[in-house]
Amino acid sequence: MLTVQDLVNARLYPNETAAIQEALRYLLRARPQLRLQVAVYRYQTEDISLGKAANLAEISWAQMKDVLTEQGISPRLGVETLSEAFADIQALQQELERTG
Repeated sequence: MLTVQDLVNARLYPNETAAIQEALRYLLRARPQLRLQVAVYRYQTEDISLGKAANLAEISWAQMKDVLTEQGISPRLGVETLSEAFADIQALQQELERTG
């Protein structure tokens, strides 16, 4: 079986981190349900906004709200800090760019 270090030694990646990051990107593209589960996990454990969680899951804000509700998680609506407001604005802008 190949190891991450094999990829680095073959000079396909500059370091192990770069190889792992690319592998994760491909995994999450191939299995979008994993991306959704990670977004829900981070929403619960890291106190990220609903907009940021939706952006991580690559779904709309409304879809993320529905996912959380279906899983018995009460969405936190509204921002508590200015930085959360800016994060929500950025996430919504990215969603508009993706769908627009």
